[in-house]
Amino acid sequence: MLEKQAFSPETWKELILNYPKKKNKMESKKLLFLQKSKKTKKEDKKSLANSFFFPLLSLWIILVLLFLGSKIIKAEPEIVGKKEALGFRQLLPSPMPYPVNRKVSVTPEVSAKSIYIIDSGSMRVLYEKNPEERLFPASTTKIMTALVALEHYRTDQILKAGNTEVEGNVIELEPEEQMSVENLLYGLLVGSGNDAAFALSENYPGKTPGFVEAMNRKAQEINLKNTRFTNPVGFDEPGHFSTAKDLALLTAEAVKNPVFSRIVATSGLTLTDVSGTKTHYLKNTNELIGQVEGVVGVKTGWTENAGECLVSLAERKDARVISVVLGSTGRFEESKSLIDWTFQNFDWVSILPASYH
Repeated sequence: MLEKQAFSPETWKELILNYPKKKNKMESKKLLFLQKSKKTKKEDKKSLANSFFFPLLSLWIILVLLFLGSKIIKAEPEIVGKKEALGFRQLLPSPMPYPVNRKVSVTPEVSAKSIYIIDSGSMRVLYEKNPEERLFPASTTKIMTALVALEHYRTDQILKAGNTEVEGNVIELEPEEQMSVENLLYGLLVGSGNDAAFALSENYPGKTPGFVEAMNRKAQEINLKNTRFTNPVGFDEPGHFSTAKDLALLTAEAVKNPVFSRIVATSGLTLTDVSGTKTHYLKNTNELIGQVEGVVGVKTGWTENAGECLVSLAERKDARVISVVLGSTGRFEESKSLIDWTFQNFDWVSILPASYH
């Protein structure tokens, strides 16, 4: 049985006033607990979702990689199958035509001391006569002059002609006339201008002696065993010599340069200096250009000691033939006869192994 307890009026008043406050505190604690519980549940749900999401994402990535990997692995046999079906034809370079001698006619009688004719694709010798006899090359020297200039200068570079009077064939450059390297190369190879040659050599580091050293270095680089230069124009000097074989090899190297090939194939043009006020009309010294089928260059030469010289490039039957004639008394007629004879007596055929067909 509960014991009754008596309170004074002041105590009752205090109890009544404090009771709601205690109740509110308890409710606040209860509310705070409920809020924390809800938050904990949300976090638990989020944690649960994350625990499922990341493994699923990882699994999805693995499946994608496996799928792509199978595609890559399957692709390789398909490509190999195509190669086998095509016999690798689309992957191998086209076979280069090779000259085969038909022996239709005898070699024409010529006066030239030395002759060398090659197929520039296979480098097969088609005809030769004293190919390694050292002779004065005359202005065929300028093939090397052009090659060194093309390797050193930009074609749009402007050079200044010298003040020294130049002997021999010239394009009549005026003292200190300024002209682009490309125009000087036209003057050198089309007009065979000695003044154009010296304009190129005098602006080289070390001037003309340095340029000639570069010519001889280039000769060694491309394995010209019987060639030596002492000047850039082709003057007859002791120690300045070449052979028909070396000039053919030199030309095969030079025609790889598209600028050189374009210039030597030009029949004629008018050059101007940088100001456009001075003009020089040039006609190619190679009379075979435009007159003999397929002839597209390269360079003439003549001195009293060298005789008539001509290096020619002819294109027929999808082939390119380089012909060198040195020490001739009729370089154009003899070169034409030799070029015609070459294409009459040789066919260019594609020689393939049986498995290639």
